[in-house]
Amino acid sequence: MPASVIDEPLGVSCVFMDGRRAECFLNDDRLPELSVQLVRALADLVKPHGDLDSANSVRGYLVSIRFFLRDLVEHGFDGTAENLSRTVLARALLALKQGRHETPVRILLRRLDDLEQVFPADVRRFVDGRNFHARPSEDRHPLVPYSEREWANLISVCNGITGTAYTAFKAALREAEQGQDVTVGGWSRQNVQWMLRHRGPEGTLPQRVRGQYAAVRRLTKVYPGAGNEAVAALFPGPGVVFAYRILFGTRTGIVADGLAGLGLGDIDWAGDKTALVDYIKGRTAKESLTLSRSAVRLLARWLEHSAVLREFAPAELKGRLWLRFNPTGTYKWSAGRFPKPDEWNWYERNGLVDAEGKPFLIHGPRIRTTFEASKDRRIWQSTSRARIDPNHTPAVEGAHYVAHQTPTQKAATEAIIESAQGDLIRRSQNPLVIKNDDDLAAFLEGFPAEAARLGLDDAALAELIGGERDVFAAACGDQLSGLHGPVGKACPARPWVCLLCPLALFAPRHLPNLMRLRAFFARQWQQTPAAAFMAHFGPYAQRLDDLLSPQSKYFTEAALRDAAGQVADSDHELPLRPEELTQ
Repeated sequence: MPASVIDEPLGVSCVFMDGRRAECFLNDDRLPELSVQLVRALADLVKPHGDLDSANSVRGYLVSIRFFLRDLVEHGFDGTAENLSRTVLARALLALKQGRHETPVRILLRRLDDLEQVFPADVRRFVDGRNFHARPSEDRHPLVPYSEREWANLISVCNGITGTAYTAFKAALREAEQGQDVTVGGWSRQNVQWMLRHRGPEGTLPQRVRGQYAAVRRLTKVYPGAGNEAVAALFPGPGVVFAYRILFGTRTGIVADGLAGLGLGDIDWAGDKTALVDYIKGRTAKESLTLSRSAVRLLARWLEHSAVLREFAPAELKGRLWLRFNPTGTYKWSAGRFPKPDEWNWYERNGLVDAEGKPFLIHGPRIRTTFEASKDRRIWQSTSRARIDPNHTPAVEGAHYVAHQTPTQKAATEAIIESAQGDLIRRSQNPLVIKNDDDLAAFLEGFPAEAARLGLDDAALAELIGGERDVFAAACGDQLSGLHGPVGKACPARPWVCLLCPLALFAPRHLPNLMRLRAFFARQWQQTPAAAFMAHFGPYAQRLDDLLSPQSKYFTEAALRDAAGQVADSDHELPLRPEELTQ
């Protein structure tokens, strides 16, 4: 059972999807019978039955229950859920001073009615209705990405911390190989590191043993910072591990709660240069990510850096990724969430400042927002797969990742919009078709505006219509125009792209190849999922159907029949790449 009710004191015992456990208590003795009913509903909202999958979410619902009970008691209510009428509920929900508590209360009441059928139909309709305290979208404040200067400064500071610590770690290993027991060889850096390497960071140095003041003085001559400084090289502390985790977030974009819960078992290595990471995202449970090369290198370096640390760690913490040792802390071994960096002066000690020279706060979700906002968008396509996160709606994507942009990102977004608008305009234009290969005069008379748009003189138009500028599916007005590739170089577009190109001119001599393209589309349709086919070939197939339809009267039925008879329905008839073959 993922969650169960604790009777005394009243609360919920939870087991979450990632194996974590928590006990959360109501700590309120008002309306005990109604409290038990609401807590039973809350237990059923925990995954897999509901959507709650963290202790903080459960505690948030308990806070809402306390506010709800307080307002009911203030207005004289002393019954159970069965006694809640529309009037009582309206008064209690309106009395909630903070609107964020109304939604959790309504969710709890709905789940309670689903479980125990406590409400009559009119009360249930009221519970299912609109909130009194609506939160308009314009009142929300999506996270703003870090500026380019702040982002670069954050990465630079973390690289400096981890690089210095890793260099010190390698030096300490070399010293340990050259050392021996302090009782035999005396106090030296090599002997101190030998003791730490073979006996661990706890109880091996005299500053943690009373009465050995002479030994402490000898150690201080070797390490001015005494034991804490000696331990730091082989056993990374919170500051170093925090920098590693920030860097990993900047290279992967994994959500903050997913980063915090990572363990060694969540990493699936496929060779030395490829790794797949499984992590828990509180909103959507388990997710996976194939790491980039830079993230794999960072992860491999951290695993090497923490190898000695794991040898002496408690058994229950050895499998956690962000393991650390703090010789001055109450709990020396830890692997969970870090304390707030401003509580241990991490910002000031490492010179992390914003554009105005002031220390700026590190916010895990904001790191993900900046990572997504700084992605290269040149590969975007007009499909649902172009969203940053498939769990987001386009509205959420726009509010969180597009609303706040740097000038460089804004220019890139505008370029994408302009390109898409150009595509739409080209798709709406009628194709240029001549019914007689030799009728230049008829073309100029029927399409004077198009002849002017192509910018070709009479000789060039004669070449275009006469076949000297033919490509596979059409005649091209200017192959060096740079419309689909670099200006001055031959157009690299695939054969079907000509169907929507404004420089293309179609004539009866192109009909056999157009028929071959239609047969190719038919073969692709049979082997490709419909959504993928429409994303890659849909607009071109629609234009081709329009060109070859007898109803459109671009070509005569006799010409269409004659061209169809020349098609062998084989990939060898088209200039295809290996990945485009259908047979």
